[in-house]
Amino acid sequence: MVLGQLIFGYASDKWSRKGSLLVSTIILIVFTALGAGSYGNGSSSSLFAALAVYRFLVGIGIGGEYPAGSVSCSEATGELKSGSRNRWFILFTNVMVDFGFVIGAFVPYLIVIICTERHLRLAWRVMLGIGVVPPILLLLSRSKLEEPEEYTKESMRNVKIPYRLVLKYYWWRLLVVSLICIFSSTILANIYGDSVPLGKVFGWNTVINLFYLPGALLGSIFSDFIGPRYALTIGVSAQAMVGFLMAGLYPILSQVQNVAGFVVVFGVFLSLGEFGPGDNIGILASKTCATGVRGQYYAVAAAIGKLGAFVGTYIFPYIEEAGGGANTTRGAQLPFYVSSGLCVVTALLSFFCLPHIGQDTITIEDRNFRTYLASQGWDLSQMGTNRGTVDH
Repeated sequence: MVLGQLIFGYASDKWSRKGSLLVSTIILIVFTALGAGSYGNGSSSSLFAALAVYRFLVGIGIGGEYPAGSVSCSEATGELKSGSRNRWFILFTNVMVDFGFVIGAFVPYLIVIICTERHLRLAWRVMLGIGVVPPILLLLSRSKLEEPEEYTKESMRNVKIPYRLVLKYYWWRLLVVSLICIFSSTILANIYGDSVPLGKVFGWNTVINLFYLPGALLGSIFSDFIGPRYALTIGVSAQAMVGFLMAGLYPILSQVQNVAGFVVVFGVFLSLGEFGPGDNIGILASKTCATGVRGQYYAVAAAIGKLGAFVGTYIFPYIEEAGGGANTTRGAQLPFYVSSGLCVVTALLSFFCLPHIGQDTITIEDRNFRTYLASQGWDLSQMGTNRGTVDH
């Protein structure tokens, strides 16, 4: 996935937003289908090897969706009515992702019920095969897209990008956004970890994933009303408080008779995560830099965030062990304390280190970046999808 983010981040800037979206979608279709029909020549090890290869390639396609899809969406919102742009961006990015989490848990639940436990070899192939349908629908709709207007004016695809000037101008902002991506990814990685069994009841997964949606929908409104920076700060601050509460009350919540209460409190924790970082990190990564390098800027931040999630998952057993092991109360509490602490750090970063993001931030950012390039002696006539395009 990280590889796909970096490759398509570059391609979306230097080739085409639309083209990158179409290629990543085709990769998803082809290799998801191959995964569903994978054959190991009668050997389980060969089957798993084939699945690993296909899923790796599917990951590249998924990674391509991050920069190509999000930056195109952020640029397209500039053509919408002011006052609702952040909301529409979130509805077509994070809310759709969260809806996918719910469907991704509910559909396997239905398939297992239909196929029964005795026919799981059929069930997993049907599950993967159904995953081909959404990308096909996306491919049909995306084939009708045009390049965003902002991209046609501000693109650097026909010229060597002045990376030295870009880094000089954006290094601090990219660092802050990347750190927020790392911390927000690690927050949930520390809680879920590697120890969750694959056979966990899909029904409970569906219930837990449903809590994503209220936070995401409410956060989309607040992102327009108070701005992404403050929505992020409020979301992670509230998430920290709930996380510390869960950690302190874990001995009570973890009792068998209180499992429903634990699910509700944990669901609120997840919902606040969508209200804050889930909804607004995409906006921060796609609207705090100029159009000419937006894809690569977003890709780097997203890739660092994914690496943060990997690191968080890797250190999860060590966090539990430091508290006495996963089977002890202290060992189970520590991940919630760590995650809540990261929420506090994210809140401080977002409040003190991020710029204000308004409804016209993309246009303003492009204008400021042009002014900066001109002050450094860079030829602005090179910008645009056609050489010689100058913003008058």
